[in-house]
Amino acid sequence: MDESIRQALTNWLEFYRELGIEDFYRRRTGTLAGAESKPRPAAPLAAVSERPSVEARVDARPARTAVSPESARPVTSAPPVPPVQVPRTAVAAAPIRPPVASFSLFETPVPKPTGPETLDEIRADLGDCQRCKLARGRKNIVFGEGNPHAELVFVGEGPGADEDEQGLPFVGRAGQLLNRMIQAIGMKRAEVYICNIVKCRPPGNRTPEKDEIEICSPFLFRQLETIQPRLICCLGAPAVKTVLGIKEGITRIHGQFYDFAKSKALATVHPAYVLRNPREEKILREDFEKIREFLKGK
Repeated sequence: MDESIRQALTNWLEFYRELGIEDFYRRRTGTLAGAESKPRPAAPLAAVSERPSVEARVDARPARTAVSPESARPVTSAPPVPPVQVPRTAVAAAPIRPPVASFSLFETPVPKPTGPETLDEIRADLGDCQRCKLARGRKNIVFGEGNPHAELVFVGEGPGADEDEQGLPFVGRAGQLLNRMIQAIGMKRAEVYICNIVKCRPPGNRTPEKDEIEICSPFLFRQLETIQPRLICCLGAPAVKTVLGIKEGITRIHGQFYDFAKSKALATVHPAYVLRNPREEKILREDFEKIREFLKGK
């Protein structure tokens, strides 16, 4: 073996032997491959004393003491302030306030007026009525006319040609006769209220049919409820049947008083009937005399 290689291996083995590692290069036979098996001479004592062993060098290092994880934390100048814990009892004892409801003037419903409705409100509700077939042939709705606080209310059958033209009740020949009867008992037309069971003219002045009366008469009853007169005078059989529910002939029950809600009601013949039968005017005069006596007895 070359001397330089041998010297390099020797130095290398000497280094690991100083570290305490010797067995890794020994064979089972106790010799290194290619190395001589003769024992190695011991090193001089002076050499050994000059170079400390690996164990001595390791033991010469400063000893390390065991440090717990808590003590390993860096120490600051002041310990951290723990967060303030609010006692649960204090939170539970605090009063719970209900949420404040939002309020808006525009969301507040407008209170409805108490008491009976007005005639204007009923007329507005009637509107441009198309509820029954009479609306197809009319010119004007004839709602009613007179004192909204009248003691006496006249209820007729339905508008005629003159009434349909003007939009007012009892303005034709039958109306002129009614005006004379009103004056005969010492009253004026403006003091009473006049209306009909239907608000539109039936074709050819025919009698209103059942379905037409059923649709329109609720507006009549609302008018009577609003006015609350002392006396209701039903002019003709259709008005008597609608208001009082009486089917008997008008010539048999005329001049009799009946109860209607808080009012009294009287049946008499229609002025148009008297115009066709002038001899029956005495019936109308007799009944109007009973009206005057009734209104005087306050």
